[in-house]
Amino acid sequence: MLSRMKDYPRLKPSDVRLLGEKAESGYSKNLLVFQSPVGYRRMGELFVPEKSGPHPLILFLHWYEPEAQDSNRSQFVEEAIEMAKAGAICLTVETLWSDPDFFLKRTQSDDMQNSMEEVINERRFMDFLTSQPNADPSRFALVGHDFGGMYGILAGSLDKRPSHYVIMAATPRFPDWYLYMPKLEGVARETYLTEMSPIDPINHIADLAPSPILFQFGDDDFHVPLGRADEFFSAAKEPKEMRIYQAGHGLNEESTTDRRIWLRIKLAL
Repeated sequence: MLSRMKDYPRLKPSDVRLLGEKAESGYSKNLLVFQSPVGYRRMGELFVPEKSGPHPLILFLHWYEPEAQDSNRSQFVEEAIEMAKAGAICLTVETLWSDPDFFLKRTQSDDMQNSMEEVINERRFMDFLTSQPNADPSRFALVGHDFGGMYGILAGSLDKRPSHYVIMAATPRFPDWYLYMPKLEGVARETYLTEMSPIDPINHIADLAPSPILFQFGDDDFHVPLGRADEFFSAAKEPKEMRIYQAGHGLNEESTTDRRIWLRIKLAL
């Protein structure tokens, strides 16, 4: 299924509109609107270092937790600012699951098409990042939490531009979550499992090699039990590392600190 998507409509300058720019201490931020190739628009924010380049790149893909205030592109703003001050060009973006009601509105018949469109959008975000002045595309990290990590894996399996990955509290298979609702039983459930299998992240995580991967999981995560975490990690190729935290699905401050340190070291910030 994903092999059909090796070619995609690449981002053009006219597909991005600047809404505003503001200089801060050590960095500047740009509020952007991205035109998708299928008609809708997505918001994004670019954080650019004040210091001279060349600059590594970081694409942040947020989690889905409708009860949380940061279940949107705001989740990684503080990290993006810190990394920009350290010298990285960072992009935080709106996604399919930025809408708090996304999960209630969708049906299983939507999931494959939505997934294909999301992968295209993420590759176009990569186009944008790698086209920035003074960018160093050889140092490019993709950081994704929850669905952000899962769809980041799919995008990376097709697009080898990211050189490093941080995958946070992601589950190996989309039906692990997409079958929460609407409920399916019997033949309908088995048919759905079969149809989604070609894009399940566990079937593509090995394609990210040789890019190093840091997996971060909580030991009390209802949505990703440790058995699933171990299975996901086992399917990845070296170089890889897994860290387990005393936390739930949202992880904790220790994981944030570890992630920031890991990115600084790997991207030579």
